Amino acid sequence: MNIYTKNGDKGTTDLIRTKNVSKSDDRIQLVGTIDELTSHLGLVKTMLKDENAVKVLEGVQGTLITVMAGVADPFNREYKISDEKTEALEAEIDRMEGLFERPKKFILPGGTRLSAEIDVARTVARRAERALALVSVKFGADTGTKKFMNRLADYLYVLARYTDALEEAKGQNTGGTPGKSGAVTAGKAADMEEQGMNTASEALVQEVLKRLGVQGKITLDGAKRLIQIIEEEAKRRGKQAVIAVCGPDGNPIAVHVMDGAFLVSFNVAIKKAYTSVAVKMSTMELSTLAQPGGTFYGLDKMEGGNIIIFGGGIPIKVGDTIIGGLGVSGGTGEEDHSLAEYGLSRLAEALQ
Repeated sequence: MNIYTKNGDKGTTDLIRTKNVSKSDDRIQLVGTIDELTSHLGLVKTMLKDENAVKVLEGVQGTLITVMAGVADPFNREYKISDEKTEALEAEIDRMEGLFERPKKFILPGGTRLSAEIDVARTVARRAERALALVSVKFGADTGTKKFMNRLADYLYVLARYTDALEEAKGQNTGGTPGKSGAVTAGKAADMEEQGMNTASEALVQEVLKRLGVQGKITLDGAKRLIQIIEEEAKRRGKQAVIAVCGPDGNPIAVHVMDGAFLVSFNVAIKKAYTSVAVKMSTMELSTLAQPGGTFYGLDKMEGGNIIIFGGGIPIKVGDTIIGGLGVSGGTGEEDHSLAEYGLSRLAEALQ
């Protein structure tokens, strides 16, 4: 089949339930703007080193595709955007703001190439939000979608400022000019990447740890707050779980048993937390590597039975520094992993 259909040669196109819609129609303009936004986010992804941010943006792109489908077929409930999508963005905003001091004054875009690209994406997101508001007045629009589009621009703004903060820290640690990414020579940048080390990130991590009083290990108070956050979310999801937090040495710091949790979940949660710091990855990732033929096949038969190879254990990190381990047990591996990830998305709040 040819990529060209010639159906739009007369300046019209089709929506799911409406034929021969002018390409000047506000709904078509909205879909086009969101398509433009997803392309900008794709460019930003190719420039990002932060794997977590890349993962968030991939999720955003998927949601934007659903938004476009909802514009084309507004009566299909499968295309409604849930509040959980917006809450996930809010959690990520809170996490990043806990890692640096966000400027409170007006920012002139262009501190670095990457932050400038993110700011361009942010302005396109605002344009899409305005186009959505116009469509909402004329044709109606999903409330959840309007919330998500509003929060997306906020997320991109904070991501751009966080990127600038990392570059400023890099400039300070290499003797270069703060905020100028060119202060680091190509050779030095290649060396840092090859060694798996980012001087800027580490400097920022150490400053955050110092400011939070963590000093390389999650405190009992921080563990309690993290457990409370996860318990509240578990209740909202109708789950009963055991939540365990250990230090970077694998020793338990706090364990909480929710009403109705399985008895066996107590030991399992502790072992999940231990495993996450022992192998420096989530137990969900480990489960894949522990399959026959995998790098860690048979690991669960060693270590005195303390290794768990199903989801629910995640290392607690600030930057690249592991300050503890989190273990959740009570549902399926996927459900426990999801709860643990939710807890980490609000880690900055727990460490305050």
